Amino acid sequence: MTQRMRGLQAWLLLLVLVALPAARAQAPLELGPRSTDAALSPHVSYRHDATLSDRPEDAWRHVAEGDFAPLPDGKDAFGFQRGAFWFHATVVNRNPGETRWLLVQEYPLSDRLDLYLRYPDGRTQHFAGGDHLPFHARSISYRHPNFQVDLPPGQPVEVLLRVESESSMQVPLHLYTPAAFTEISRDAQLAIGLYYGILLALFFYNLVLWISLRDASYFWYLCHITAFGLVLFTLNGLGFEYLWPDSPWMADHMVPISICLALIAMLQFARTFLELSHRAPRLNLGTIALIGFFVLFGIASVWLPYRLSTPVASRAVLLGVLWILFTTIQVVRQGYAPAKLLLLAWSMFLLGTAVFTLLAFGMLPKNFATEYGVQIGSALEMLLLSIALGYRYAQLRNENQRITNEANQQLERKVAQRTQEVRHALVQLEEAHERLRDSSRRDALTGLYNRSYFHEGFDALLSEARDARRPLSLLMVDLDHFKSINDRHGHLVGDDCLRWAAQRIGRVLRRHDALLARFGGEEFVVVLPGHDLASAVAVAEELRQALVSEPCVSQDLRLRISASIGVHTIVADADSDMDDALQTADRALYAAKANGRDCVRTSISAA
Repeated sequence: MTQRMRGLQAWLLLLVLVALPAARAQAPLELGPRSTDAALSPHVSYRHDATLSDRPEDAWRHVAEGDFAPLPDGKDAFGFQRGAFWFHATVVNRNPGETRWLLVQEYPLSDRLDLYLRYPDGRTQHFAGGDHLPFHARSISYRHPNFQVDLPPGQPVEVLLRVESESSMQVPLHLYTPAAFTEISRDAQLAIGLYYGILLALFFYNLVLWISLRDASYFWYLCHITAFGLVLFTLNGLGFEYLWPDSPWMADHMVPISICLALIAMLQFARTFLELSHRAPRLNLGTIALIGFFVLFGIASVWLPYRLSTPVASRAVLLGVLWILFTTIQVVRQGYAPAKLLLLAWSMFLLGTAVFTLLAFGMLPKNFATEYGVQIGSALEMLLLSIALGYRYAQLRNENQRITNEANQQLERKVAQRTQEVRHALVQLEEAHERLRDSSRRDALTGLYNRSYFHEGFDALLSEARDARRPLSLLMVDLDHFKSINDRHGHLVGDDCLRWAAQRIGRVLRRHDALLARFGGEEFVVVLPGHDLASAVAVAEELRQALVSEPCVSQDLRLRISASIGVHTIVADADSDMDDALQTADRALYAAKANGRDCVRTSISAA
C-alpha cells in the first residue's frame, strides 16, 4: 500500500508540474525502457540571475511560480553574460535496468556549477563542479564537468542547475548511462587524439627541416603549432585535466594568454613567410604593431579579470586572422606565388575560427561542425602551411636523389667498359679534350658560343672580310623588359625565356652562315659575313618578327618576348677594330631602345 501511495504521489507531482503555466513549462524528459543517452537541453527552462542574488530556495520558488522560460530558439549558448543562469528540467526514467546516470555539461570552461536534484519524497541532493574546483572533484575524470545521479525508475526527478562563469555561457546538457558515456567519450578522445597526432607529426617533421635548413619561417611555424595546440588544449578542457588540475587560476587565465601566444606566432610566421620587410613595408609595420599589442595584452591578461580578457581575446583571433588574410592578398597581387597557398591555408583557418567565435557568442547552435570547427580549420591550415614550407625541401631532396642515381649509373657504365677504355685510352683522351675545348666556348644556359669565343671568331671573320673585300655586319640584340620577367616570375622562367629566344634566333640565322653568341645577360651578338647594311637590316627585322610572332611558354605562362636590335656594317676598306664596331652597334641598340623598343636601328640612323 505504501508503495502505491508513493507512486500516486509521484504521478500527482508530475501532473502538478505539467499543470504549471503552459506558456513557460517544458515537457519532462522521458527516458525510454531502452534509452542509454538523451539530450536534456530541449526539455530545459532557464532563468537569468543577473545580480547573483538567488539562493536555491529562491530558484525553486521561481520554478513553482513559472518564472523560468524555455531556451530561446532551443539554443543552449548565451555568449558572454554577467551573473548566473539557473536551468530546470524534469526527468522520468522508464528504464528499470539503468538507475545510475551521468549528467554531462558538454562545455569544459564553466567556472562553477551547482546541481540540485529533488525527488518525489522531498529528498534533495547537491553536487558541485566546474573548473573553479580541483579536477579530482569530478565524478568521472573527464574534460567536461559531470555528475553521477540516481534516477529511480518511474519517478519524476527535478533537476535544478546553477551555472556561473566568466567564460562563454554554454550549457549543452546530456544524460548517459555509464556504458553509453564510455563509448561516446572513447570516440571523442580518439578524434582529439588524431588531431593532436597530426600536430605532433607536423611539429617533428618541420623541426627536422628547421634544424637542417635554419630557415626562420620553419621556426615560427613550430611556434605557431605549439601555441595553437596549447589554445585548443585549454579550450577542450585537456589543459585542466592534464597540466593544471589543481589550479583554477590557470584554468581561467590560460585561455587569453594562450590565444595571445598563438596570435603572436601566427603574425610573426606570416610576416617572415611573406617577406613583408621588403615586399610590403607598411603592412610589415602594421603586423609588428599587432604583435606588440598581443604581447602587451597577454601580459595584462595575468592581472585582468577573466570576464574582460577572454571576450577581447576571442574577438582578437578574428582580427589577427583577417589582418593576415588582407596582408596575404596584397602580396599575392604583387605576384608572389607562395602567398597563394598561404592564402588558402588562412582561409581554412578563418572559417573554423569564425565558427568557433560565433558559437562562443551564442550566434550559432552547438553541433559537431561548430564545436570542432577550429580543429578542422586549423588542421587543414597547418597541413597546407607545411606543404608550402616543405616544397623547397622536397625539391632539394629530389635533385640530390637524381644526381646520386646518375652518378651510380655512370659508375656502372664505367666498370662495364673498363677494358675498352684502356684499349682506346688515347682516342678517348683526344675526344675529351675536344669536348672540353668546345664546352669552354659555349654558354651553359643557351648552348650558344660565349663572349670569349666571340672575340676569337670575330677577329677571324673580320680578317677574312677584308681579304675578300666584302662587307661584314654586326647585330646587337637585347631582349626588352627582361628584368621585369625575372622580378615577376622568377629566374627559372627567365632562363626558359633566354633559351627560347636563343633557339628562335638560331633558327633564323641557320641559312646565313652567321656567328651567334650570348654576349651577356639578355644580350646576344650576331656577325653576318658578306652582308651589307640593307641585307643585315632585313635579317635583323626577320629576327625581331620571329621573336614576337609566338609567345614563350614557361610553367603554364605565355610571355610575349620582343627585342631591340642595333645594326652596324663594316665596309671592306674601313679602318676599325672589333671594339669600335661593338661600340657603334651598341649605340644603334640604345637608339632602338630609346625609340620605344621592339624595333631595328642602324648605326647611321643612331648617328
